[in-house]
Amino acid sequence: MTLISFYVNFFITLFALIDPIGNVPIFAAATQSQSPASRRLISLYISIFTALILTVFFFAGLSILKFFGISMDAFRIAGGLLLFLMGLEMARGDFIETFTRADEVAHGGDPASGVQPLGHREKAKNAFEKLVVPFAFPLMVGPGTISTVVIQAGEAQKLGLLGLATGVAAICTTAFAVLLTLLFANSISRIFGRVGMVVVVRVLGLILCALSVQIIISSVSQITHNLILPSAAHPYESGTHHR
Repeated sequence: MTLISFYVNFFITLFALIDPIGNVPIFAAATQSQSPASRRLISLYISIFTALILTVFFFAGLSILKFFGISMDAFRIAGGLLLFLMGLEMARGDFIETFTRADEVAHGGDPASGVQPLGHREKAKNAFEKLVVPFAFPLMVGPGTISTVVIQAGEAQKLGLLGLATGVAAICTTAFAVLLTLLFANSISRIFGRVGMVVVVRVLGLILCALSVQIIISSVSQITHNLILPSAAHPYESGTHHR
């Protein structure tokens, strides 16, 4: 494998797994109460976080899991549980309400509690703290992405130092693509409006709950040596349907 083919394959795989385009409606709903400047900062924070966590796992991911005695399947199950909790909040309508408090404080503060209005940077930091888990991790950067990074790190080592540098370049390019994608969330929010975003988020929440359950079922199936029916663990793979 050449450096160019490694870079292209790594970047395309990461971008497909992170799927920032598919996560734009969720990001738009979570930040619809933020100013354009705050949204840009939040997008920057998330892209930087993505680059940092992928780089860490690229160089030390397998060692970290081994140090704590965590298998990849256990990691996937934990990620699935976090995604389920997020999907449940989205489906119940609690997801958007979580981010309205920052908007209220930003427009005059809270005289009863003595809270002062926040600036764009403070608003962005507060919103990012709520979004980093479980939106940035593990919704965008999930167990599948991390396991792929760990596997690709092994391929990069075969190419030497240039291979490792190429891997980091692919990660940084992916993070930049995430940044560009999230910057368009403002336009998405304006197109759908508040009512439309509520509907989209609730539907996506239901889908996310189902996705998280599927992740858990697949991981449990691996752990229990296919005690769970293969058709349930991998419903759309060839050869798993009932005849």
